[in-house]
Amino acid sequence: MEHLLGWQYALIGLIFVWSGFVRSGLGFGGAVLALPFLLLVHNKPLVFLPIISIHLLVFSSWIAWRGAIANKRQAKLATEQGAVITEGEGNIAWAYLKKALGIMIIPKLIGVFGLLTLPSDTVTGVIFVIVAIFAVSYILNKPFYSNNKTLDTIFLMLGGYVSGTSLIGAPLIVSVFATKVPRHQLRDTLFVLWFILVMIKMTSFVIAGIDLQLIHQLWLLPCALLGHVFGQRLHERIKQAETPRFFQFVGVALLVVCVFGIYTSFIL
Repeated sequence: MEHLLGWQYALIGLIFVWSGFVRSGLGFGGAVLALPFLLLVHNKPLVFLPIISIHLLVFSSWIAWRGAIANKRQAKLATEQGAVITEGEGNIAWAYLKKALGIMIIPKLIGVFGLLTLPSDTVTGVIFVIVAIFAVSYILNKPFYSNNKTLDTIFLMLGGYVSGTSLIGAPLIVSVFATKVPRHQLRDTLFVLWFILVMIKMTSFVIAGIDLQLIHQLWLLPCALLGHVFGQRLHERIKQAETPRFFQFVGVALLVVCVFGIYTSFIL
């Protein structure tokens, strides 16, 4: 990424602000809603995936830690007021997290291997197609939600595989977790899951000798932090009400980007 033009660096910085905003606000989507834009600027998935991975490690651990502290404070206050705190009322649904990881781990490893062996154009095409499908579901205000045991397993396995190839398996995974994890635990549980999945990918990057783009973290991490601060405000609003129009807007933007990306990558 050392030989890009000034306007490309500026766009990449803005996209990472957007990535941090979405990740903090929704609890997922920092990669899936940013990677298509990044690939339009510079069509090299293995340049951006290590950067996104490190951001996920930093912010997922930070948010989960803050959530745990806030939960302890609430529990202490409730105890002082005479309430009885039962097991499982923390900020993370550990039981379901362990169950889901057991289903996802093998497809995840297969996906990581595919990322390191498939041509970059193939990976890019897979990313654009998958994101386009979810973009349509957002536009129609009918995001994927699963409430069937067999379908849950399929979605988690596919989500694990796609997460291994491109870090954009969140929509599939969230469609299952949203029906199995209480709303007040969902975001922090997802961030712990992202941390674990990304650690697997980062390990594979290191073993394979992939450039982690550490020098670019010096300016891209603050960009993501800026978006994170604004995204936290969005999260507080989302906890109070649903935001279908936001998803529809994101869906339209993503669909346009994906169609253009597929056209420029495989037709031109």
